[in-house]
Amino acid sequence: MHKSDIEIAREAKLLPIQEIGAKLGIEPQHLMPYGHTKAKLNLDYIDQLNGHKQGKLILVTAVSPTPAGEGKTTTTIGLCDGLNRIGKSASACIREPSLGPCFGMKGGAAGGGYAQVVPMEDINLHFTGDMHAISAAHNLLSALIDNYIHWSNEIRLDLRRISWRRVVDMNDRQLRHIVSGVGGPGNGFPMESGFDISVASEVMAIFCLAENLEDLQQRLSRIVIGYTRDKQPVTADQIQASGAMTALLKDALAPNLVQTLEHNPVFIHGGPFANIAHGCNSVIATKTALKLSDYVVTEAGFGADLGAEKFFNIKCRKSGLTPDASVLVATVRALKMHGGLAKDQLEGEDLEALKKGLSNLGRHIRNLGQFGIPTTVCINRFSGDSEAELEMIKDYAERHGVKAYVCNHWADGSAGAVELAEAVAGLVDNQQSQFRTLYDDELPLWDKAKLVARNLYGAEDITADMKVRNQFKQFQAEGYGHFPVCMAKTQYSFSTDPKLMGAPNNHVVPIRELSLSAGAEFLVVVCGEIMRMPGLPRVPAANNIYVNDNGDIEGLF
Repeated sequence: MHKSDIEIAREAKLLPIQEIGAKLGIEPQHLMPYGHTKAKLNLDYIDQLNGHKQGKLILVTAVSPTPAGEGKTTTTIGLCDGLNRIGKSASACIREPSLGPCFGMKGGAAGGGYAQVVPMEDINLHFTGDMHAISAAHNLLSALIDNYIHWSNEIRLDLRRISWRRVVDMNDRQLRHIVSGVGGPGNGFPMESGFDISVASEVMAIFCLAENLEDLQQRLSRIVIGYTRDKQPVTADQIQASGAMTALLKDALAPNLVQTLEHNPVFIHGGPFANIAHGCNSVIATKTALKLSDYVVTEAGFGADLGAEKFFNIKCRKSGLTPDASVLVATVRALKMHGGLAKDQLEGEDLEALKKGLSNLGRHIRNLGQFGIPTTVCINRFSGDSEAELEMIKDYAERHGVKAYVCNHWADGSAGAVELAEAVAGLVDNQQSQFRTLYDDELPLWDKAKLVARNLYGAEDITADMKVRNQFKQFQAEGYGHFPVCMAKTQYSFSTDPKLMGAPNNHVVPIRELSLSAGAEFLVVVCGEIMRMPGLPRVPAANNIYVNDNGDIEGLF
């Protein structure tokens, strides 16, 4: 009988975090411990690392997600452990989990099996308080906006054009659209508003793109909170909010250091959604890891059409990072679902369904090739996979110009990822990355959205009503035309229809609305029915989470 992920994590013998830091050459005085097994790195120490070595950056991404699971984080951890097993100095950089998915559909997000990051319960729940700090900074701005309107409103903010909403790190559909300020003059002015989930906040995106505290405060000051009656933008700086917001985020901006089950270093910092935000961990954590390790394995949210595209076109563009290789994670089960099987039909060999589903893998391989970096495929093996199914994927990948490797890191830890680790190390050591973004800054915003839809989604075109088209023109005219676009669509399909799996072609991508993230410096392009505040499923994961008689958390993962 297999042990559960939480049982495996609970049995692990964790090293003091100072010993994990020592593997990276970090002296104890530069760590700010949160208990015995978690710590933040001092920001002053990070500033002193300028001029240190520059490691190789490896991105782990995946085919389009399915309920069958792909194991992107598990592969990130397994590859990091595998690289260390073959004698390389490697660390991993991943995002902090959001409470919304943890209590909703997903459960925990710290890897799985024997490729996990620990302490797992802490990481999935309150960790070092970063999520709470981001939520507090965001909602402080909301409170300051309301207070400014209540007492003076000298700028003449239009109450109908306040674009800044509130956030909570929980799936709560009831809060999507609200009216606030009811109950008389003492309670402010009645206004329409709503809540987003915290990981969709622009503050989160800014937090993960900021290079340092000064950059953080400057970006926060440029947040557009709404418009005046004559449609002039109003920023957070104009209501003197950015200083206090920065104060709330000061400690959180320091990256968090933890460890894998095999005692290898992992930086977990920031957690923007890969739909509304860019789906990558913080720039500070990634750059710090690259100065302390020869190889850094990172991940981006959802499939390569969402997370990897934003990693390349937003994170790397804004930070100057140059990825050296990518690993595309696929599973037999997921590809059979893309071939038309339901989740309850995945047991047993089905080469015909797998053959149909391989089109999804092929589209992602082709897409990654457009960014000019070497790519390999990781087949994250499940116990029910047949040898014929595994060989079919390997043959398909080779026909598309990449090598595929079967990995067993979930069951065997680093030993199950040695072949992949050797292949990836060979790629980054022997092939020169020709990394390029998909488009230049100068391309108009509308054309950027169309290029992503056509080149990556296989769409024939994009469409929008006149209001949205005028918004594109407005943002272009206001000086935001050089921003990249952050395409927000369903993660389950290349189209905006989550039921259209595989690799659909010649569909049209409808653009519903635009949202300017002036501080993060990108334009959110909302496509189809995607939401900023998810709802809980009929049976949320939270229903099965409890604390047992020994005080241990059960059901989290």
